[in-house]
Amino acid sequence: MPNRFPNVEKSIRTVLPKLGIELEELEGASCCPAPGVIRSFDEPTWLALSTRNLALAEQTGHDLVTGCNGCYGTFKEALAELEQHPERLDEVKKVFRGMGIDFEGNVAAKHIIEVINELGLEEVKNAVKRSLEGIKVAAHYGCHLLKPSKNRPWEKTQRHTFLDELIEVTGAEPVKYRDKDMCCGAGGGVRGSQVVVSVDMAKEKIDNMLAAEADCVVNVCSFCHLQFEVSQAQLNKELEEKKYKLPVLYYTQLLGLAMGLEPEKLGLNKHVVNTQPLIDKILG
Repeated sequence: MPNRFPNVEKSIRTVLPKLGIELEELEGASCCPAPGVIRSFDEPTWLALSTRNLALAEQTGHDLVTGCNGCYGTFKEALAELEQHPERLDEVKKVFRGMGIDFEGNVAAKHIIEVINELGLEEVKNAVKRSLEGIKVAAHYGCHLLKPSKNRPWEKTQRHTFLDELIEVTGAEPVKYRDKDMCCGAGGGVRGSQVVVSVDMAKEKIDNMLAAEADCVVNVCSFCHLQFEVSQAQLNKELEEKKYKLPVLYYTQLLGLAMGLEPEKLGLNKHVVNTQPLIDKILG
């Protein structure tokens, strides 16, 4: 996220402290690494690297928090693997030998939207200073945020509503759209190896959002964010027209607007898809 979408990171760093959530830098952290690609090719390296990041967080005495569904998936899966198979921790500790890193497993991995959700809807609603009434939002949860459900904190259901509810407290209207739970098309190495398939999947989701008359899509994953932003530019280039111009917002950008923050402070002036028409509709 810091390299690809520093504007989204800016919105997280701006909004969370205003909700009473203090963030601390994780010094020495590396890539998570990615759950779909790296784990598929070299699972022991994936587990050692992810455990190293968890160990660094454990040493600070704080839980690890991430704003990316992929990172969230990696850390949750690594913790589950080490808990269910203690012998794997011995393998990891052999990798750590001589590095001055220890790991006891006394750390939790959380997603930013999970931390916000734990505040409660009323607390989030109390932070709203500018209602987003009249704005229709297509919520995109993302695969790694929800699955596998046995290692996730959410209600065991196929019809999740927590993100829609967090959108609703801003005054905006979460809309229903076809195949809402379908993958964005980026994960699992699809975007890296099958671009045509990847963009086609994004197109189907965006078409369904547009059919529901959404004013924007709201996500909670930097890779899903990239997929919806970049795919629309690719589709417009292929069509030689600007048909696809659905603004793509991260949840803290939407909430920040509802909190009365300036769009620039939320990085909304640095998007691939122009967010100004949406901002104009909100600000009147």
